[in-house]
Amino acid sequence: MNNLNLELRPFTLDDAPSIAKYANNENIEKWLRDGFPYPYTLEDAIKFLEPLVDMESPNIFAVSLDGEAIGSLGVFFQENVYKKSAEIGYWLGEPFWGRGIMSSSIKFLTQYLFSTYDLVRIFSEPYADNTASKKALEKAGYKYEGTKRMAVYKHGNFHDSCMYAAIKDEWFEI
Repeated sequence: MNNLNLELRPFTLDDAPSIAKYANNENIEKWLRDGFPYPYTLEDAIKFLEPLVDMESPNIFAVSLDGEAIGSLGVFFQENVYKKSAEIGYWLGEPFWGRGIMSSSIKFLTQYLFSTYDLVRIFSEPYADNTASKKALEKAGYKYEGTKRMAVYKHGNFHDSCMYAAIKDEWFEI
């Protein structure tokens, strides 16, 4: 994907130990939806990976550096009147923050999705106080569209979330 030996690839069960190692972090879990456990065990990693490894067309990919899975980036195709849209979600192991890995991964996946699928919009909704996630989206070419007030309830607290999106016609002008 770039000069970092960085790639997006399908997960394998061999990724379970590294996923458990990097995902077992409160600083990651606090920014994700409630389905992401903490503590994050090897059993949690296996439970996450098992359905993915046999998928013909996986929608969740390993963010891999030098062959090691250090995070995850997924795409969730929308339905009904939103069928031309997809949401992306992601996390990255804390030792790899601030190195441009996630913004490069988001940009690569967005390019692939717009080139492969009949999508016109790809979006993500980071919490408003997740500065690093918002920065990764902006560096990848996503545009801020607005704030959804009191949209998230996590650990007994309300948070605003932000809407970021890439629009196909604008993407190919970049």
